[in-house]
Amino acid sequence: MEEGVRDLRSAGPARGVLRASPPDGRLETLRVLPPPRLSPFVHHFGWVRWTLRAPFAAEALAHPSVQIVLKEEAGARLAEVAGVHTARLAGRLEGKGEAFRITFRPAMFQPLLRGPMASLANRVVRAADVLGPKADAWARAIHAEPDFGRKLAIAEAFLAPLLLPVDSEVARFRDLVERMASDRSLVRVEDVAAISDLDVRALQRAFRRYVGVTPKWIIRRYRLHEAAEQLKAKPRPGLAALAASLGYADQSHFARDFKVVVGQTPRSFARVWSRGARPVA
Repeated sequence: MEEGVRDLRSAGPARGVLRASPPDGRLETLRVLPPPRLSPFVHHFGWVRWTLRAPFAAEALAHPSVQIVLKEEAGARLAEVAGVHTARLAGRLEGKGEAFRITFRPAMFQPLLRGPMASLANRVVRAADVLGPKADAWARAIHAEPDFGRKLAIAEAFLAPLLLPVDSEVARFRDLVERMASDRSLVRVEDVAAISDLDVRALQRAFRRYVGVTPKWIIRRYRLHEAAEQLKAKPRPGLAALAASLGYADQSHFARDFKVVVGQTPRSFARVWSRGARPVA
């Protein structure tokens, strides 16, 4: 790996993974921070390579982020842009292949889309349709390069001229969404509107344009990310205390939200995790 590339494997598995059985075969994963000039836009780069005897499946809670995905499997090469996904993410890997992913920070793909991010939500489109005709040659170059560090260099050389300089209005909503991830006092849309100096309707319009999903969706999704992580931990918190810490009025509302989004009750999720469901990085 090239000098200056920071390996994120020591940070542990990605947050939001719900279940992933041990792979039958070889599955290598790597996540790294972006180079400095892309760090205002990109959250991390990721690389996955696999050689599997049986299919490998995993589920995760989505983040309010866009990904560029360059994937090679069964002899086919794809270069796609995946918008913010509002349902659970379900992934399946088979045979032999690899995927190179560029995960953007919230709102920061908007300068590339040059339109409302809501138009990309829950959609996967060809990279060239968004990034222009040169994206096809760029994707081929990354597919052909076996070294991860050099893949990063190719990605940076292509993206940096398209992204710089940073748009202050886009960055404003990036920072707001990232604050929503960690500030537990933000439990209602009105709370977010208050710190943004916008009324609720203006805030919702801005989120459709810059983020692609509603403030309410983001609040709930981040709280359930936190809930899932705490339910994986030992010792696990009591459900009533967990619900209260996440801003829910009572345990039943929390349990209902969790089941709708995750697909099982908090108690069931904790039991399954304790029996050996484990994530990959």
